[in-house]
Amino acid sequence: MAIARIIAAAALPLGFAGAALADDVSIIVQSTTSTANSGLYDYLLPIYGEDSGITVNVVAVGTGQAIRNAENCDGDLLLVHAKASEEAFVAEGYGTQRTDLMYNDFVIVGPDSDPAGVKGMTDAEAALAKIAESGALFASRGDDSGTHKKEAALWKAAGIDPTAASGEWYRETGSGMGATLNAGIGMGAYVLTDRATWISFQNKQDYAIEVQGDEDLFNQYGVIPVSPDHCPSAKIDAAQDFADWLLSEAGQQAIAAYEVDGQQLFFPNAPKS
Repeated sequence: MAIARIIAAAALPLGFAGAALADDVSIIVQSTTSTANSGLYDYLLPIYGEDSGITVNVVAVGTGQAIRNAENCDGDLLLVHAKASEEAFVAEGYGTQRTDLMYNDFVIVGPDSDPAGVKGMTDAEAALAKIAESGALFASRGDDSGTHKKEAALWKAAGIDPTAASGEWYRETGSGMGATLNAGIGMGAYVLTDRATWISFQNKQDYAIEVQGDEDLFNQYGVIPVSPDHCPSAKIDAAQDFADWLLSEAGQQAIAAYEVDGQQLFFPNAPKS
């Protein structure tokens, strides 16, 4: 699996612990791809600071892989979107605490021809059932990412096992969101994607959002420092400081302010202190 790596100098504003941390500290954030591909980190990290000497290295992979990387002590902070898996990560001692950070939603995109007739539907499970019944192509990431976990949950709720049609109308790419969108568009297939990636995606061709607005398409992101009890090498002070900034009023305002083509991509919802 290709790993997108984003490296940006980051610093902490006054009032955060970064000023007390040693110079040239760097942390690794194991992250879902949507936050990186949307450009969110490129926007946030310069705001995060100028003087702390902390460098934030973002490894952007599917959520399942990001969690496994963090479990293997290949990271200091986890920022992903599969709440049940995140809670298990903490319960099993890999992380210190999981906190809601922000949300958006998933959508199903498809070609203008709409072969399954799902355009305008707001019931995701019913739309998937129509796609399966029609035999219209559906491209799945099939990679244990947060998006794939959500897709699997939706199929289960619809009472359908699409993997029984693997290689027929159900096509598993084993790739990231951008690659799956490109593959899906190339074959005329429906695709489940997070809205932020879709807004940022540049190869839409004749594709548009067909299904949206179902509460089951809610997409919550969480942030978790890696536990130094499990990973003695984890840089907990710097990781916690970055997490604290993301969850602070300043960080939440910065998340809310990020837009692409005039559209807000993420909606902050950290607990109020």
